[in-house]
Amino acid sequence: MNSSNLALLVLVFGTLMSAIDTTIVILAIPTITEDLHADLFIMIWVIILYLLVIAVFTTQLGRLGDIYGRAKFYNLGFAIFTLGSALCGASPNAIYLVVFRGIQGIGAAMMQANAGAIIADIFPPNRRGRAYGYTAIGWNAGATLGIVLGGFITTFVGWRYIFYINVPIGIIALILGLRYIKTLETRKVKLDIAGMGTLLVALSSMVYGAVDIAGYGIRALNMVLISLGLVILLIFFWLEGRHEFPIIDLRVFKGNRVFTFSLLASFLQSTGYLATAFIIIMYLQGIRALSPLNASLLLVPGYVLASLVAPFTGRLSDKIGARMPATIGLSLMIVAVLIYLTLSLNTPLYIVILASTIGGIGSSLFFPANNSAIMANAPKGFYGGASGLARTLANLGSIISYTIAISVSSIVIPRYVAFEVFLGTSNLIGGVASAFLTGLKAAFYVSLAILAIALVLSAIRGKEVRTQVSK
Repeated sequence: MNSSNLALLVLVFGTLMSAIDTTIVILAIPTITEDLHADLFIMIWVIILYLLVIAVFTTQLGRLGDIYGRAKFYNLGFAIFTLGSALCGASPNAIYLVVFRGIQGIGAAMMQANAGAIIADIFPPNRRGRAYGYTAIGWNAGATLGIVLGGFITTFVGWRYIFYINVPIGIIALILGLRYIKTLETRKVKLDIAGMGTLLVALSSMVYGAVDIAGYGIRALNMVLISLGLVILLIFFWLEGRHEFPIIDLRVFKGNRVFTFSLLASFLQSTGYLATAFIIIMYLQGIRALSPLNASLLLVPGYVLASLVAPFTGRLSDKIGARMPATIGLSLMIVAVLIYLTLSLNTPLYIVILASTIGGIGSSLFFPANNSAIMANAPKGFYGGASGLARTLANLGSIISYTIAISVSSIVIPRYVAFEVFLGTSNLIGGVASAFLTGLKAAFYVSLAILAIALVLSAIRGKEVRTQVSK
């Protein structure tokens, strides 16, 4: 393997590990809650805080990677992620675990923010689709392994090892990263401190409000937090337009239709489709009475197939551009959701496997092509910012998806019951199960509408041409 491919291998490992830790704690939460004598709603933040930290910090850390060196920030992120994993495994109580998940999230944000930009540095435009295809393998495989490993390791070894497993892998990957990831340009610019502060407060306020809706329903506190976040976000954009070197240079969106629409499609795809995984697990556990591990295993074929297909679809986007593969991918995800809408109290379980497989193929078409379009059309010198912005929007979409899965599907039952169903500690029968299925289908309809908007944006993004560039 040449140095570029070895660097790509490290990037895939980083994507794999950060993806694993978005889901690995889900099936372990009941065991952790019992072992640490914790409150269930505190433990929900073990899942949410990791996503929240990534969503808040990814853009800024991508921008700092542009300034101080993407390789430095990526490798430092791997070190912080590995340290955070060790601390999570050693947590003496729930509060420490939540805090250490935040540290782990900072490391993951540094990796996610700079990985896409490093690929754009290493590979020419006509080879980036394939490279993003391999990172898509890491993301799909990580999401699968996180769910399955969380249940398996917790059952047979102990929940602390869902975090300890990252440590030896992280150390090896860090050594390889320090040796083979050598990027390239840096830019001498001033930090946008005011922009960083306002963006942090705005995103934190809105995300906290959204998560609060999932836990307690609509109330004055979360409405005030979301409204405050939106106001501060407007202030952020006002400040950005006046800074010489802003975190998010709004000028890059002007006349850059492919870049803008690709980012929006990424955000909406994450918001609309990730929710389906949460919802279908709630169906399998809460209505079909499957164990968390058995429920997750039904989703594995779709993720596995997506991982196998992604490199080939990435090469396809290198040849013909992103619009057609990404749009077909979104169409297949919509088909999967339409199949999920046919579920009943006794639908054969192979229907779930069929839908997840179709959705997995759709994901393998969408992710490499869309990510390649974002980076291929990002202005030179903004690779880190573009990569960070893409991951920020995708992680915000993940959090919103979690809110959709819990809030919309639990309209007809108390939210604490919905949490217990999702975590696999309760299942429903009779009329309550029928009512809950109605709520689940309402959530699917919301996902369907969001994906339809993403499909339109993807289709009208414009055509792009990938050409060989000299290195």
